[in-house]
Amino acid sequence: MTEQPRYNFRAAAVVGFIFGAVDILIAARFLGKLLGASSQSAFVHFIYQLSGVMVAPFTGIFGDTGTKTNTFESASLVAIVVYAVIGWGLVVLIRIVTAPKGTKPE
Repeated sequence: MTEQPRYNFRAAAVVGFIFGAVDILIAARFLGKLLGASSQSAFVHFIYQLSGVMVAPFTGIFGDTGTKTNTFESASLVAIVVYAVIGWGLVVLIRIVTAPKGTKPE
């Protein structure tokens, strides 16, 4: 018989999945910009549009470097770190809040 987790595992997994997907999307944007992916491609355009909303709050913190086609977009790296930390914090908070009183979440 397997032991049941002492917290809401499903909620923690959903939050982890969502923030993981956001980080992967932003990482795809970063690599696309770095390698000079053409925004004329429908898929690349979709990735840039979707991730642009998530990267926008971090634009301007550090300057972007590169050429016309290849750009090192530092805002994407900052966004990846910030969203990863927020996701981790929310998962820990879910584990603490949903653990039965008097138990230690694993």
